[in-house]
Amino acid sequence: MKITVAVTDGPAQPLRLAEATIGEPQPGELLVRLAGTGVCHTDAMAAAGKMPFPLPGVLGHEGAGVVESVSAQGFAPGDTVVLGWPWCGQCRNCYAGQPRYCVNLPSLLFGGKRTIHLTDGTPLHGGFFGQSSFATHAIVDARTAVKVNTSLPLEAIGTLGCGFSAGAGAVLNNAKPAPGSSLVVYGAGAVGLAAVMAARLTPATTIVAVDRNPQRLALAAKLGATQTIDVNGIRNVPRAVREACGGPADIVIECTGQEKVIRQAIETIGMLGVCCLVGTGDPTTELRAHQQSTQWGRSIRGCMGGEGQSHTLVPALLTLAEQGRFPFTELIGYIPPAEALTAAAAGEIIKPVLQMETYI
Repeated sequence: MKITVAVTDGPAQPLRLAEATIGEPQPGELLVRLAGTGVCHTDAMAAAGKMPFPLPGVLGHEGAGVVESVSAQGFAPGDTVVLGWPWCGQCRNCYAGQPRYCVNLPSLLFGGKRTIHLTDGTPLHGGFFGQSSFATHAIVDARTAVKVNTSLPLEAIGTLGCGFSAGAGAVLNNAKPAPGSSLVVYGAGAVGLAAVMAARLTPATTIVAVDRNPQRLALAAKLGATQTIDVNGIRNVPRAVREACGGPADIVIECTGQEKVIRQAIETIGMLGVCCLVGTGDPTTELRAHQQSTQWGRSIRGCMGGEGQSHTLVPALLTLAEQGRFPFTELIGYIPPAEALTAAAAGEIIKPVLQMETYI
């Protein structure tokens, strides 16, 4: 069938719209007509050649829409779905309820095996994160689709497929703050602000947001941070954060992926503290920590995509949003394709969303 896609040709190239064709869903797959797709920092990194996804191709991995054609059980045309990450469903980690750590995840995310053809026959790499949702339609494995029923705008809810879930899940699924604990979020972008909103839902009593953008820190305070720290002009950031916490932090959620900030985050926690690494940085970024300082019961954890399962986390976040307790839609801005990657890279909009049909 004919669809419209936003093609990524290579580094420093804006998305360009093109007509293309895709096949029919195979057994276990769905054809989804997309209402909107969030634009993530990961998309910008892939476009810059910093992810192992071959270009030219079609990016996008925070899609939501309506099922049009079904070749899988449990779905019907007309179902509303949020598209999550792919997983094989057969490895030990999938069986253990942790599909974010699927043993086959790298090839499922970046293999680019599903080919999309332009109408002139030129092949494009597809299947980015199992969906390539910078398009009007996507064919996806049914395992990645989360059936939802919500009053929220359909074009907005795909953002729960990755970014917002990554921040919220790091708090709710990984860190799990105890009553009275202190939790610090480094980086007040989409992921970090999701972590702040999620922390407000826990018994943590001190929630500190750390950033260099005063507007985002003000937003963090509105969304649940009990204190904020503007790092501009501060020479010893970990010390300032510890003072705000009244001592070493119990939990730190690091959302920038920057080497310097990661070190600051590790230095912020105390004995038995947890530093949860969520942000995606340059693949050449190295993690460094002093052996003796981490030996005193400190834990440094990676957290991929919020952990847990999309089929439980996404509906829960939608319900919380409808109750006014996780207002992620307030962070969304709608953008044209030509601005998508630059907006994601520059952080001009906290969570950009692309509505392909608006620009056809």
